[in-house]
Amino acid sequence: MVKTKAIMIGAGLANMASAVYLIQEAHWAGSQITFYSIDDHGSNDGDDAEHAKDDYWNQNHPTENHEGFIARGGRMLNYRTYVDLMDLLGRIPSATETGMTAAEDTRNFDAHHRTFDKARLMEGGKGIINGGKLGLSNKDRSLLTKLVLMPDSEEERLDNVTIADYFEEDPHIFQTNFWYMWETTFAFRIQSSAQELRRYMHQMIYEFTQIEHLVGVNRTRYNQFESIMLPLINYLKDQGCKFVLNRRVTDWHFKNTKLQDEITVTGLVMTNTETGEEETVDVDEQTAVIFTNGSITDSATIGDFNTPAEENMDYGAASSLWKKATEHFYNLGNPDKFFADRIASEWVSFTLTTKNHLLLNEITRITTQVPGNALNSFLSTQPITELGQKDVNMSIVVHHQPHFTTQKPNESVIWGYFLYPRRHGEFVEKPYIKMTGKEMAEELIGQLSKVDPGPGNIMDKKDAIMDSIVNNIPAYMPYASALFNNRAKTDRPKVIPDHSTNLAFTGEFAEQPYQMVFTEQSAVRSGEIAAYHFTGIPMSKLVSTPRYDKDIKTLARATKKMFS
Repeated sequence: MVKTKAIMIGAGLANMASAVYLIQEAHWAGSQITFYSIDDHGSNDGDDAEHAKDDYWNQNHPTENHEGFIARGGRMLNYRTYVDLMDLLGRIPSATETGMTAAEDTRNFDAHHRTFDKARLMEGGKGIINGGKLGLSNKDRSLLTKLVLMPDSEEERLDNVTIADYFEEDPHIFQTNFWYMWETTFAFRIQSSAQELRRYMHQMIYEFTQIEHLVGVNRTRYNQFESIMLPLINYLKDQGCKFVLNRRVTDWHFKNTKLQDEITVTGLVMTNTETGEEETVDVDEQTAVIFTNGSITDSATIGDFNTPAEENMDYGAASSLWKKATEHFYNLGNPDKFFADRIASEWVSFTLTTKNHLLLNEITRITTQVPGNALNSFLSTQPITELGQKDVNMSIVVHHQPHFTTQKPNESVIWGYFLYPRRHGEFVEKPYIKMTGKEMAEELIGQLSKVDPGPGNIMDKKDAIMDSIVNNIPAYMPYASALFNNRAKTDRPKVIPDHSTNLAFTGEFAEQPYQMVFTEQSAVRSGEIAAYHFTGIPMSKLVSTPRYDKDIKTLARATKKMFS
């Protein structure tokens, strides 16, 4: 099984991590590694609108306003659990800070800009809510405790069980501060996987004691492309890795074998997305194929200040190729569980750029906190869920400024999202998915006006704020929460499938024992596993993963918080 070359399908974080471990732990030359990918930023993105408009998924959805910045999403880091990510970042130089590794860069920035969110939840007529009061009933506590105490060996009891199913006799939990904070911190929905919720409850159990202030959250100095992906790209190019971009891999050639469960890739069919030409790349016996089999930003499209983001119905580049593989072999999971139910997985986000700090200062006044601390979620004042309950309308993240290295000194960038894009706005009477960037900004100002403590009200400055907006870019992401979709454990392929001779799966749609998804942690670890497997490095050399769910002191603090 030991290989001497690797082809990477996809140039996201997981595969770049795999390449770093191949170079540093297996002592490969970079020239032994070739990436084929549509782009080189994956889900950890961040760009200016002028470049983003030319991305593969946006080419058929033109916009007029190409000013400002776009980050379709972002991840909140956590040093305590993201051990593989921090190990990776400690191996490569920062792209922006001379003399620092990317890990030192992040730790240095975070040490000087600690997170303490004072306005995690806000509600009209009440202002800032004391999120420290979780609002749990005894039944809520009992069911959550069962999740925390469920051993790994019994996890399959939650196969194909939604969170709504698990709490079927306890709908009260969905109107607690705990749920409002949990769903918006991690992007769970009630139709998401209870199995995945269990993993989060295990691995993030210590967040119980601090979820209302997010003090366990660590942040990068800039957007995650410039602080995470760019250092990786720079390092791998310096090492001689080959990046062949504008390539969409569309099909496989597999070896014909007597035993039809043996998986050996012999060739890849791909399309040049610039010319439309098709080509085939042969795969010899010495080559490993490391494939990121799903992406939460596939098929994502953007709009602008006057244009909503159009819905792109493409099944997804990575997931389409994954589905092709499942047509040949029976043990590679079920991509339809994740990519055939957009209602369960879609988001709309927006990135708002202003030419001055008026809006930023108003948010600072209303939330009583400086930029860089916030994940502010606005609760509805009326029932909006199918269960007839209140829920979060929208959330915003006010970054430390600048969030992009090319921001002008007077510019501000704010990011926000709607977890349920087909719900209607309260101030703009249309579904969020249909809103222009202008209308999303109006909805934001309206939500802020409801929780404004005065004196005066932000609505009095609406015209001046709207005039300050350079651009507000909506992004429709049909698969943003797909990795949380309801599933069975076998619906994701193993990183190294049984009987595979040269194919590995990486990213959030590959099954790893215990690891939770939607984090850079599981992505990096999957790449690390693939690299070690194909070079004969023992898995005992993997970065050690902590188990806070087995720490008595952590469990005791969480229990105490549960009864607050």
